[in-house]
Amino acid sequence: MLSDALHRAYNRTRSGLLVRGLIALALGIFILARPLESVAAFALVIAVWALVTGIAQIADGLEMRSILPHWWLLVLSGVVSAGFGIAAFYYYPGLSLTFAVVWASYWLLLSGFFAIYAAILERRMGMPWAWSAVFGVISALAGIYAIAAPPVTLAAIMGLMSGFAIVAGVVLLFGFFKLTTAHERLADAVQPAKA
Repeated sequence: MLSDALHRAYNRTRSGLLVRGLIALALGIFILARPLESVAAFALVIAVWALVTGIAQIADGLEMRSILPHWWLLVLSGVVSAGFGIAAFYYYPGLSLTFAVVWASYWLLLSGFFAIYAAILERRMGMPWAWSAVFGVISALAGIYAIAAPPVTLAAIMGLMSGFAIVAGVVLLFGFFKLTTAHERLADAVQPAKA
């Protein structure tokens, strides 16, 4: 009974690694091969994500009225998110892509400013600070450039997504093959012991 359950879990894990690895590889290659369709799909994913998240937050907020004293904040957050999702569908793909560019730009800018501030604090404490300062300046400049050149920012976002998908696919397939060889080695080790 236990060995059957372990065997089913092994097969499920192995097939899950294979399927997820192949899908991730296919997604990464598709993004590289079809960049315009990938950007359009990315804009659609942002709109759907915002709408679904907003609806879920509204439902959670209404459900927790009796428990949370500030339940209305969750509902308000859900209304804003759902409103953005609806607007993103209406102004497809412009609003979603603008959101992605602005979000990436502000993230780079804030990371840069925090790193520069950390470098100032490190210098005051007599610690090595140059690398933090260099990272901060590069990150802040990248944020400014990201806002100034939205097509380049979108291309960088899509390139990162493609790279991450391909690396994830390779790692998952590597895990699939390692799991298969480990199972074969274990079976070979157990066979002589039974004999």
